Amino acid sequence: MNNVLVIGSTGQIGSELTRELRKRYGNSNVVAGYITGAEPTGELRDGGPSAVADVTDAGMIADVVRKYNIDTIYNLAALLSVVAESKPRLAWKIGIDGLWNILEVARECNCAVFTPSSIGSFGPDTPHDMTPQDTIQRPATIYGISKVTTELLSDYFQKKYGVDTRSVRFPGIISYLTPPGGGTTDYAVDIYYSAVRGEKFVCPIAKGTRMDMMYMPDALHAAIQLMEADGRKLVHHNGFNIASMSFDPETIYASIRKYKPDFEMIYDVDPLKERIAESWPNQMDDSAARNEWGWAPQYDLDSMTRDMLEKLSVKLLGQ
Repeated sequence: MNNVLVIGSTGQIGSELTRELRKRYGNSNVVAGYITGAEPTGELRDGGPSAVADVTDAGMIADVVRKYNIDTIYNLAALLSVVAESKPRLAWKIGIDGLWNILEVARECNCAVFTPSSIGSFGPDTPHDMTPQDTIQRPATIYGISKVTTELLSDYFQKKYGVDTRSVRFPGIISYLTPPGGGTTDYAVDIYYSAVRGEKFVCPIAKGTRMDMMYMPDALHAAIQLMEADGRKLVHHNGFNIASMSFDPETIYASIRKYKPDFEMIYDVDPLKERIAESWPNQMDDSAARNEWGWAPQYDLDSMTRDMLEKLSVKLLGQ
């Protein structure tokens, strides 16, 4: 990677990935792509070049790629799971029509493309424990359907046209920098905010419902490490399972109470979020990613909890 375009640079992953890429590749070599109404601010705006990059406008994307001599595109434009269910046509327009535009530009301009998939690409008939790399998917949400299509379309362009496409299936991602954006796993971010503020947490996910989760530093590392990997060693190119930790609400609650013993949690289950969560894996088998490009997470639940509480105390309370 020499010159990188991050589309969706103001979103949950994009805002932090753009900063991390600039640290590694130089501020001037990483372009923060955004849409009108979601402009970058602060460090994201001032730390390097930025450009309007709407995935629904192929000509606009091509112009940005040519202007900045882009060789790698991180395509992070998408609606998250719960939001997508309320706006299915828009979710498809951004996630799939937009991806087609990106892949066509990449084919014409010889760019590599990273478009993340998700645990949401699996469905209720998928084996839930140690979910295999290659298995039945058949998701029941528009978010999941678009993610399966993302994997297949990326594979198609790789095999038919030689476009270097790569992706991982992200689990729920937890971060102290970027607020939640409408995902099923967002409770695992919200719970830390409540703990630091001294508030009782109302959990929308049922006791016992496990999901794969990951701390943002590991997610960023995965997105960069895969794109830096030797393509000749990849058997799979898209849809790599990556895992770090798996827990239910009671487990993360207990982890927080080690450091916040007075913290309280009650349940008020959101039927939509719970239905989506129950259709996803409890834990994925990520041996393909470990074997093909050396994936290895750095954080477990306890180390993430310590860091989240420390960082959020500074952010929210100035402590």
